[in-house]
Order: sequence, then C-alpha cells, then structure tokens
Amino acid sequence: MKKVQSTCNYCSIDCNLDFYVEGNQVVKTVPTRGYPVNDGFCCIKGLSLDKQQATVKPGRLPKIRQEDGSYQEVPWEEGFRHVAGKLKELQEKYGAESVAGISTGQLTLEEFAIFGHVMRNYLKTNVDGNTRLCMATAVVAHKQSFGFDAPGFTLKDLELSDTIIFIGANPVVAHPVLWGRVRQNSVPGHKVIVIDPRRSETAMNADYWYGLKWRSDLLLCYTIANQLIEKDYLDHNFIQGHTEHFEEFKEFVKGYTLERGAEGTGLSPGQITELVELIHAGKRVSFWWTMGVNQGYEAVRTAQAIINLALMTGNIGRPGTGANSITGQCNAMGSRTFSNTAAFFGGGDFTNPARRGRIAQVLGVEESMLAEKPTKTYNQIIEGILAGEIKGLWILCTNPRHSWTNNETFAEAVKKLELFVVQDIYDTIESAEGCTVFFPVVPGIKKEGTYINLERRLSAMRPVLERGENEISDYEAILGVGRALGMGDALKGWETPQGCFRLMRECSRNMPCDFTGVTWEKLENSHGVQWPYPEGKEEENREEQRRLYEDGIFFTPSKKAQFVFEEVRENPLPATKEFPYILNTGRGSVGQWHTQSRTKEVKFVEDVSVKKAYLYMNTRLAKEQGIQEMDQVRVVSVNGQWADFAVKVTENVQYEELYAPIHYIECNKLTPSLYDPYSKEPSYKATPVRLEKKR
Repeated sequence: MKKVQSTCNYCSIDCNLDFYVEGNQVVKTVPTRGYPVNDGFCCIKGLSLDKQQATVKPGRLPKIRQEDGSYQEVPWEEGFRHVAGKLKELQEKYGAESVAGISTGQLTLEEFAIFGHVMRNYLKTNVDGNTRLCMATAVVAHKQSFGFDAPGFTLKDLELSDTIIFIGANPVVAHPVLWGRVRQNSVPGHKVIVIDPRRSETAMNADYWYGLKWRSDLLLCYTIANQLIEKDYLDHNFIQGHTEHFEEFKEFVKGYTLERGAEGTGLSPGQITELVELIHAGKRVSFWWTMGVNQGYEAVRTAQAIINLALMTGNIGRPGTGANSITGQCNAMGSRTFSNTAAFFGGGDFTNPARRGRIAQVLGVEESMLAEKPTKTYNQIIEGILAGEIKGLWILCTNPRHSWTNNETFAEAVKKLELFVVQDIYDTIESAEGCTVFFPVVPGIKKEGTYINLERRLSAMRPVLERGENEISDYEAILGVGRALGMGDALKGWETPQGCFRLMRECSRNMPCDFTGVTWEKLENSHGVQWPYPEGKEEENREEQRRLYEDGIFFTPSKKAQFVFEEVRENPLPATKEFPYILNTGRGSVGQWHTQSRTKEVKFVEDVSVKKAYLYMNTRLAKEQGIQEMDQVRVVSVNGQWADFAVKVTENVQYEELYAPIHYIECNKLTPSLYDPYSKEPSYKATPVRLEKKR
C-alpha cells in the first residue's frame, strides 16, 4: 500500500490529505497530521474525494454535436483540431474578441496560466473566471488599499485574536476548518462577534450577534468609524506612520452619526455603541469578511470600510489582527495572480513597458504576443454573447447555467453561440446540456499541479491514482488545443505542469507574490509555503505561518496603506410595495458545494440534503401568510423571473427577509443583473421579491 499526500480542491483552506492506495484504488483517506492548515482535521467533502475515483471512466473521449443534435465521440487529437479550427474560423469571420473563455477558482495554478497563455496571449481574446462571482471585490479592495492583492493574515491569527469579528461570513458551514481554528483560540476572555442579517450557524455560536438590515453594512462601518474617531479610540502612531488620507476620511465620516447609523441599519444606538466599545477594548482585533460583503452593489467600498477600521485602530500586521478576506474556492488566489486575466502572470500592468519586457523574456516570446489589456469581465462576456458580438465560448470547471446571476440570461446566451466548449469531469452539469463540444477531463486525484490558499500558501496536488485509457487532465486538454492552433515555439517550456510552474515562479520574481525560493520538489510531501518566499531569503522566511505588513510597509507607491471611501449609494433595487421582501442567498450545509455537481456523488451528503429547492422564512411572516413547514411557495423576483420553493419556518431570518441556499438552480434564477461598479461582482444577496402561496 502506498501513501500519497495531496491537496483537497474544494474550498480555499486547501487541507492536505494522505491517500492510502492499493491496486489503483483509494482504500483510506486521512487528513495530514502536522500540516499547518488542517493538522489532522478535515470536513466531509475532503474526506469524500476518493468517491471521484470512478467519476471518469476509461475510454471516454471528446464529444462533438452533430447537425442532427446527437453527439459523436472522436479521438482527442480530432477534438483538439475541431476546437482550434472553430476558434480560428470565428476570429477570422468576426474578429479576435468574438471568442472568449470562462474558467474557475478550482483549477491548478498551471492550468490557469496555460489557459491565459493560449487564450489571452496567443488568441488575444478575453477570459474571466467564476472567481468574479466571489472574490473580485476583495481583489479590488486589496489593490486600492494595500497596493496589491495581498491578504496579510495567516490562519494562526484566529487562535491569537481576542476579538474576532465576522462580517457577512458563516465559517461554521462554509469553512469548518477555519472555524476549528476559532475553537482552538485560548486567549482568555476572547470574544466572537457576528454581523449578519441572518442568525447564521456562526451567529448561533458567537458571543454577540448584530442582526443588521440587508445591505446596510457600509453604513454601519462608517458609523463605527465616526464613533471611534469621536471617542479617540485610535492608533495615532500607526495612522500617521503607515497610512494616507485619514484626515479626509475623518472629515467624511462626520456625516455618519450614531442616529443615522441606527436608523439605516435597524440596530439600536446602544448596540452600535456596544460594538464600538468591544472593538476598542480588544488588544488584538481581527475583522473577517466573505461573500456577504463581496456580493453587493457597493461591495468594494464595504470591504474597504472594514479595512479602514483595522487601519485606524492599528489592528493590522500584528498577531491576531487584520482586515481579512476569506476566500471561497480552493485556488481562487492562484487564479487571481496567475491567470493572465486582470494582470500579468504574477501581477503587473499590461501597459507597463518594463513588466511587458520581463514577461516576454521569461516566456521566450515576442512582446507583441502578450495580452495588451485586462480581460472583459464575466458580465461583459455574457452581454457580448447576447448582443451577438461573441460567437464562441470555452468554459472550464464551472457551471454558469446554474451559478451565474439571473441565470436564465446564460441559457439565452448559449443558444446564440456557434461554438460552446464545456470542459469538465461531469457531462451531467446543467451547462453541458447546450454544448457543441464536451471535453471529459480527470478529477484532482488523477492530476498534478499547485494550489494557493486564502493565506497565500502554495501546496502540491499530486496524482493519487493512475489514469486509464484516454484520460487526460485540464492542462493537457488546453495544451492540445494550443498545439492544434499552431502555437509552436510559443509553447516551449509549457509541455508539462512542472515546466509551467517554473515559468510562473520566474514571473513572480521581485513581485509581492515572489515564490522563487519554492521548487516543485520542495512542495511535495511538505507543509506548504506561503508567499512571499523569494530565492535567497529562505532562512528568514523559515516560519511556516507568516503574515504580511508586520513592518507597516504596504505595496503602494508611498508604501503606506490608503483610506478609501465613498458616500453610501442609494439602493438601486429597494423593496417596494410590489416586491416587499428581500431574498438573501448563501451556503446550505457543510456537505453541499456550489452547484452540487461534485457533492452529489457523496452518498452521505445526498442522504442528508434536501432534494429540491427550499428557503427559510420568518415565523411571524409565515403565520401571516398562512404558510406552514414545507409548504410550497412561488417567489417572483424583480428581475422578471419566478421559481418555486419549499418553506422552512425559523426565527433565524428577519421578518422581511428570506434565505435560499445557492445549491439549487432556482436560487440564481431570481438574482438580478446588478454589479459592483469597481469589481463587477454580482449583487447576489438582496433581491426584492414577492410571495405567492401555491394552492
């Protein structure tokens, strides 16, 4: 029996697991002891990765849709030539940007990179990722406030903080290993505080819950900031030495009085004052946010309002502190930094001559081959298809027919495509129903590459099982199309994931994410390595859990963090007489994941999961509407769509709010085509709706 250490490719924690293999079958899966992230602990999803060993059957080949609507299997090389030929044909007929790609946060770093090289560099077209749906807000906030997309914390900070504040985050369900770190906190008198409209599972386990009104979190943060300033609960030395634009911010928040904050958030003045005092009393205060903040129409400014609170109180760069974004997917960090979509590999502006020269040198190509501008965003790609401007789409490891906001618009878009390539381990996902080409690829337990978790830790994915006949990885599928396109020497060095890793490592040199001191071999059977980890400085970075900004130096031109702020916007989609209720969305259970294409094969999860769409409704509202437990209701959205749900009655949602898990396609049928102006992340969390009880 052999043991293979590899990385779980579900959520952003990136637990490491030991797979015990015999006869090319996983016989036991054990969380890796001593690994800094999960140290022998794991959730049900990771422990069930072995269920994917039978997902891709030997002999599966690409499928191409025929004129009569049927699919024909073809050899891989023919599949590559077909897709490459159609991409070139469409570009010749309609222009370079008439084809596009959408990737994910679940591929390896190397797969992101080669897809960006083929599509963005060689084809000069657009590629966005489903990370746009979850982390784009945090990325923009980090860049504007810190100068680079660089969350500074390490997970150890959860054990060292005396005041842990979760804002729009529910780690008990969404990140149970992270919550395990909270439970390990042994700081005397430490407090856990939750700010969330819903009394979530995390709120139920917290010391304090502040159930504010939907989409009032930015107003609350500005009100708190004003109170901290009025009471002089500030770290003046940190503000003066390490930040800019505080005086302007101080003047700005004067308009956010305690009375205004209470009226707009639904919290009492006493509750807001209590929260201010809790922040002031803490010696090591950490703020943690995720999708409840990121998925809103003024999300970037909300994230930055949280960052501002940490900066003004000096709660950043020290153990147990920080304004810390909790990432969603397993390699969203790898996608953000190495996909070649919003910035060059390793970061940097597409128009910066020095950076262009450096990347061209590393890749061994002419500078003219490199992408010249950031990609069109996810929403612009879908809108471009609907407008008839984009004729070909290639999606990898994502299911936008289910997960895209106002998802009927994606269904409409697919009908307009002349080429729709779906590359996935499942041909049963909703998005595959309309594809013209399906590329079946292997799951993570049969491929190799690198992942970067939410605390910047690189870890190794290594093949647990040998592949069967015709089985190939995402990397090999992209490489095959690249070769069929005729890229030739432009693919020199890209022949294997290991070669790609070396290229990306060199692209990172002298950037904030520098990991030139990391080798492919060093990651194997290791404890992972957090970037930055530059070559020649391995000794000074030997600690396994490191945070950024301990020296008070940031990545902005001035080396100082920026106070960024803007007036609270009027809600573009308020509740009305016609649509009096607000639909909130989020995770349903620990075992369910996104669109359930992967977790459906885990029997335990399936056995305990509700089979059809449901929502939570407040007890009083249900009584007024004459609705009882598991009654069916029709929910009609302001976006013009409707869907049916079973009702679960609870006191844990507020009177005017409903809460629906995202794992059912009905959920995002109802969410609107509304986006943050800076990150273009969809506003999933506060949709005006009305109810119709089904008879």
